[in-house]
Amino acid sequence: MRVRIRAGDRQAFADLYEEHAQLVYNHALRLTGNWSTAEEVLSETFLAAWSRRDRLEPEGGSPVPWLLGIATHKAYNANRGLRRRLTFLAHRPPLPPVPDFAEEAVGRLDDSRRLEAVHAALSGLRRQEREVIALCVWSGLDYAQAAEALGVPVGTVRSRLSRARARLGRLSEEHQERLEPRKVRGEGRSEAAFAALPLREENS
Repeated sequence: MRVRIRAGDRQAFADLYEEHAQLVYNHALRLTGNWSTAEEVLSETFLAAWSRRDRLEPEGGSPVPWLLGIATHKAYNANRGLRRRLTFLAHRPPLPPVPDFAEEAVGRLDDSRRLEAVHAALSGLRRQEREVIALCVWSGLDYAQAAEALGVPVGTVRSRLSRARARLGRLSEEHQERLEPRKVRGEGRSEAAFAALPLREENS
């Protein structure tokens, strides 16, 4: 597939999109915390991937690390421009009302709460730490693939991930204590603790 994409094979690139678009979107969503921004990052990632296809090394395994590396950079740029976009949106006329579907609305609210909790926990990390968490824990890349995506040595990925796990665990506990100050420790679990759950399971 790498050779075909480098050669400009549109069908190979379409197959790449069909197979990995959801993965790229999920990665962007975790880094940006916003559905519409994640959609923009998804589009920009594949546009950039097509225009830079000659930079894809012909030898190697899955092109996923290459794609997620581009997506990571696009998400970083999107976060930098978030304030400008919010200012622009604040001056737009309100959208027309839409029909209210109670069950769907409840589901969306719950999803929004979980996403907000995850992003709040991640926002307490340094950018490099957020990136390795998103790549290694949620996107399932191994150390070598994450190193390829970020353009750093494998040892750097290992150290960043180790620091990120420790910091995210502490941040989750602090967030839980702020939200549930009267609960006995271990009695409940906040959404921030939920965000750190994959890390704890992986370490167990």
